[in-house]
Amino acid sequence: MRKKQKNALFYEEKRVLHYEKNCYILGKNCFTLPVPPLQQTCERYLTALEPIVEPEELNNTRKLLEEFQEAGGLGEKLQRGLEKRAGKTENWLSAWWVQVAYLEYRLPVVVHSSPGLVLPRMNFTNKQGQIRFAAKLIAGVLDFKTMIDNETLPVEYLGGKPLCMNQYYEVLSSCRIPGLKRDSVVNHAKSSRPPKHITVVHNHQFFILDIYNSDGTPLTPDQLHVQLEKICRASSETSSEPVGILTTQHRDSWGKAYQNLIKDKTNKDSVSAIQRSIFTLCLDGATPQVSDDSYRSCAAVQMLHGGGSRWNSGNRWFDKTLQFIIGEDGTCGANYEHAPAEGPPIVALIDHVVEFTRKLELGQSTTGSLPSPQKLRFNITAEIKKDIEEAKHSMNILADDLNMRVEVFGHFGKNVPKAHKMSPDAFIQVALQLAYYRMYHHCCATYESASLRMFRLGRTDTIRSASSASASFVKAFDDPSKQVGSHVLLNRSTQITIQTLGQAIDRHLLGLKMQAMEEKLSVPDVFKDAAYAKALHYKLSTSQVPSKTDCVMCFGPVVPNGYGVCYNPMDDHINFAVSSFNTCKETNAAHLAQAVEEALLDMRTLLEQTPRAKL
Repeated sequence: MRKKQKNALFYEEKRVLHYEKNCYILGKNCFTLPVPPLQQTCERYLTALEPIVEPEELNNTRKLLEEFQEAGGLGEKLQRGLEKRAGKTENWLSAWWVQVAYLEYRLPVVVHSSPGLVLPRMNFTNKQGQIRFAAKLIAGVLDFKTMIDNETLPVEYLGGKPLCMNQYYEVLSSCRIPGLKRDSVVNHAKSSRPPKHITVVHNHQFFILDIYNSDGTPLTPDQLHVQLEKICRASSETSSEPVGILTTQHRDSWGKAYQNLIKDKTNKDSVSAIQRSIFTLCLDGATPQVSDDSYRSCAAVQMLHGGGSRWNSGNRWFDKTLQFIIGEDGTCGANYEHAPAEGPPIVALIDHVVEFTRKLELGQSTTGSLPSPQKLRFNITAEIKKDIEEAKHSMNILADDLNMRVEVFGHFGKNVPKAHKMSPDAFIQVALQLAYYRMYHHCCATYESASLRMFRLGRTDTIRSASSASASFVKAFDDPSKQVGSHVLLNRSTQITIQTLGQAIDRHLLGLKMQAMEEKLSVPDVFKDAAYAKALHYKLSTSQVPSKTDCVMCFGPVVPNGYGVCYNPMDDHINFAVSSFNTCKETNAAHLAQAVEEALLDMRTLLEQTPRAKL
């Protein structure tokens, strides 16, 4: 009897532990994303508009918001609908956000949506070094994947609260599928027979590499090394038809070309093998020769778009959620399709992989006989060839248009703001405001992504760094007649807390608009207002993506006359990636990067001149 009770207790404990693991994965232990009060959002929206619109525009918006909030009016109706949706779904926002921000977004994922990530330059400069590092990298990803598969990935916390881990389970074995008007994402890790292979691209040719033995054990790094050598020998010449470059197209164009491509059964099977793969490994060839000062910027370009058809843009499948990129010259990094996940889970995976590769040494162990990796075949018709040529042309125009600067700010890192009890992120964001104001003499709508992972299935909301307080600060900074205080930096810090509590305005406003469309109601006038368009025209699109590895993420501007700014504050330096478009004569990535450096130094001087007691 006691034995039965012990067994029952044992299995009950296992059941509870399994339940708890799944709770953390799906964010069940996290709070449900709240729907903020309507009046609060409307008030905060007006406050957010103050530094970026004219007084007349603000007054007009105020009237529209008053009408929107009238008792028994449209605003209340939509708010009730949204609250009802929140009561019936795990997260009232996430599906809408992925739909609007990614799957219905029709510009190319390249530059416009998918970030790149630049790792420190690795210590090799030839094909053998490239293959050896690639073998270790694959082994590192498999080591991380084991934690995902076994549900032993340590739960992350923020402020003592667990974060939803769901995004980690969306990154591997997933892929974006182009559609004619809207794309979709498929995750094969959740299928009854999860994939056991990766895709390797070399010289614009695609191969399936099985990374598990028949008994289910992963290939050793030495076995992977042998298999990668086989792939490189089988693709020593560059393919004249880089099928992968089709994925760089405008999504409507790629949707049509995709349907044409997969009419052929061979092509369809090859595309399916890429889509089903755990991830893609891109073994790149030559890259442009540049000075040491320009190396990081050139590396960022390779990670973001491959440099155009002359270089490595055809050596990619940009719809794949995760692509690791390894150049023959030691240039390494990744590119990821944004729909399934945000930057932090990607960076956590990469931190693990980099640490794994540092510890691992390839041996001379017996590898045995392994079947050769399978080359994926494509039948190229005249129509497909035409699509490829059009994709090359469009990609080259985009590559020439992007101006990317990666800079290491070496004067100090997060150590300085921390010494003054300030958030490093807040400090950097105010420096960005100061730099922009010095260049343009006005403030602009600024987007900083804020994590909502403390909520179940949470993605992001917006921190609007351009506030009335920051505007007053930057206008006074260089005016000798005004005394500048550092308290505004602390005010900026508190904004972050507000956003992370799920009380920011932007996703709530989006939800109200989507609810109107869901209920087939006319879109409220407040969303047709010129001020709303201004509020969403982010001339500064920014993100902090911290990591253990000394790397930096990069992305393109989200508007033609704007900047993309990503940064990674390390203890004693800050890595910045700044982008702009060359076709816009108003913007210049190098000038903004220089202005940010000057702003950071001037703000440090201000802190040093301000008595600590006043902070």
